Amino acid sequence: MAKWRNLYYAFPLQLLILHLRSNHLLIAMWAVFALFLSGSLGRKLGLQYLFLDPEYLGQVNFWSFFLLGLALGSFFMSWNLTAYLLSAHYFPFLASLARPFTKFVINNLLLPLAFFGFYLGAVIHFQHYYEGLQWSAILVNALGLIAGIFALVFLYALYFQAANRDISYYGQDGKKPPPAPSRAIPPGRRHVDLEYIKLDTARWKVSAYLSESLQLRLVRSVAHYDSRLLMGIFKQNHLNALIMQLLSMLLLLMLGYLIDYPAFRIPAGASLFILASVLTAIIGALTYWFNEWRVAVIFLLLVGANYLTRFDNFNHPNRAYGLDYETAPAEYTVERLQGICESDIIEKDKAGTIEILEKWRQRVSHPPGRKPKMVILCVSGGGLKSATWTIQVVQTADKLLDGRLLGHSLLITGASGGMLGMAYLRELYLRKQDDPAIGLYSRQYIDNIATDLLNSVAFTIISNDLFLPWTTFETAGFRYQKDRGYIFERQLNENTGFILDKTIGDYRQAEREARAPMLFLTPSIVNDARRLIISPQGVSYMMVAPVARDIPRQVEVDAVDFGWMFHAQKADSLRFLTALRMNATYPYILPNVHLPSNPQVEVMDAGFLDNYGILSATRFIQVFRDWILENTSGVVLVQISSSEKIERITPSGGQGIIESIFNPLGIAGKVLVIQEFEHDNSLGFMFDLLGKDMFHVVRFLYRPSEANKLEASISFHITSREKEDILRAIELEENQASLQRLLHLLPPERKK
Repeated sequence: MAKWRNLYYAFPLQLLILHLRSNHLLIAMWAVFALFLSGSLGRKLGLQYLFLDPEYLGQVNFWSFFLLGLALGSFFMSWNLTAYLLSAHYFPFLASLARPFTKFVINNLLLPLAFFGFYLGAVIHFQHYYEGLQWSAILVNALGLIAGIFALVFLYALYFQAANRDISYYGQDGKKPPPAPSRAIPPGRRHVDLEYIKLDTARWKVSAYLSESLQLRLVRSVAHYDSRLLMGIFKQNHLNALIMQLLSMLLLLMLGYLIDYPAFRIPAGASLFILASVLTAIIGALTYWFNEWRVAVIFLLLVGANYLTRFDNFNHPNRAYGLDYETAPAEYTVERLQGICESDIIEKDKAGTIEILEKWRQRVSHPPGRKPKMVILCVSGGGLKSATWTIQVVQTADKLLDGRLLGHSLLITGASGGMLGMAYLRELYLRKQDDPAIGLYSRQYIDNIATDLLNSVAFTIISNDLFLPWTTFETAGFRYQKDRGYIFERQLNENTGFILDKTIGDYRQAEREARAPMLFLTPSIVNDARRLIISPQGVSYMMVAPVARDIPRQVEVDAVDFGWMFHAQKADSLRFLTALRMNATYPYILPNVHLPSNPQVEVMDAGFLDNYGILSATRFIQVFRDWILENTSGVVLVQISSSEKIERITPSGGQGIIESIFNPLGIAGKVLVIQEFEHDNSLGFMFDLLGKDMFHVVRFLYRPSEANKLEASISFHITSREKEDILRAIELEENQASLQRLLHLLPPERKK
């Protein structure tokens, strides 16, 4: 019994008990990362892959894991520094030992070791089972992770070896003890009576501790030491810990200046560990200084930050690169929007688009004696998963049809990742017309679009955006702040070989000549839930249902023509990469884009209103119905979706009373499902509008090709195994049937 009692009072176990009792936020940090690793939190966003398959400079190797290890080591040390700040005074015997902080860290390893064991096991399992790596490669990656952790811990150890002082140091001749603090505790903390703690054997009793050699040592009484000397040593150690945490944050801020250089875009998982380090340090500092008042202080700090960031000097909202924010802002009012129904602008824009339709009809090939089929491509959002799937489908189908898919395509609509892929492929298609040597169906283009975008964004959030963007760049004659929106565009530009570095206006002539399909980017306007239609052409006819021309003020405007609204702010100069980003602005990952309007409005991901591009496609068909019926043999709407259409029904039974409280909120998480129902209704209307023989829907749906493997995530980062799984999905029976249906709908021109 005595043996178990001694084990219970061992320092490592007592520290764990202290954390469980008092340091819940510190424990929560490890718990959140464990949930990430297990896939219990953020699985659909692919957060677990950021830690299990980190990518650096396009490679998953020793160095990517080494950087991840450095960041994990930084979090480990920040966590220990914070725990030492908050807890060391409960164990005054530490101040009587040589290298007290080192011994504290060794005895505080239970929780970190449990996490590391779980982490290492998850990495090995994932890389062997899901990635199919050889054991030698897995070993190298694991060694990289371990080496990174030890390297960072070693650097911290060198600093504390040189800076920290213990009681033996002050026993030397001429060495004065540290000045006694005027208060034994920081302001705001509950009074801690060190004399009581020294003498009371019932409170935080510790019988033994582990030394650097991992030998169990008995704890000796410190009752004979001067309490002020012990507190002075703790204070000096605490000051060094705070200095180290401050230096770490300053280093992070300096790295934010280097975001333009690929070598400094560390793995996204490492950025999350660094963010946790910063948050841990902040939590520790606030708790150390204000303890019982920390909640009130945090609230006041948040209120103060909110107030200060109302002023331009402290608030730098992301802007649309290329637009003029110095001229008078565009008037964004309901009266102006509704007024377009009574103007001649819509008829003028329709006439311009009909000219494009006529050019398309003249250019498209079709069997003699038959009118051509019009193809509209609708691609879904879904990060790089959707971008990869979209290019795979279009490349495969267009090659099978000898170029007739893109040749017959008049319009491309959609959201997020799918539009990234189609914008890239459309530019390649346009260039191929001038340079036949371009291999439009090359696998290299899939690899390019699937290259990581998240690492640079995540690191910029941590090193730049959290401290408010402070560096600038110039484009189109205007200066803008560098933030994660800027680095996203730069990384996408690099991944795609800089061929998308154009303005919206640069595509006007190619679309007018029908050398490339029209492309609508439709980000969602946060302020009023309208869609913003971005196109180099005048598209005011997309703003409202056609009936509004005949019955003014009876149907509300539900979209805004970007070129019309922001003509005076140089809409044509909008950077095309910025337009793509506006269309793919996932909340918090990328910043909402604020536009030069009065009142100011902001936009975000198109997927919140039209994740599949169906609303834009059906509105276009509705507007040009008469021309379509007269000049084509029908419309083929090709829907490329990165998720299965019919989802599993979630049962409500077997829930406890607490779980059932949240059931009414479940419908809010079914935004995409609701969109699918509404879109099917719109497609049904198209069958009625054009006729069953004049409207065809061909779907290509991604689903995991292996039932026991993980589904590709909705993220700006996909693993090599995810990419291969996406590419194999074209071989699924239903997708092969869709290819054959396209062959039937778009037959080759018969040779005479």
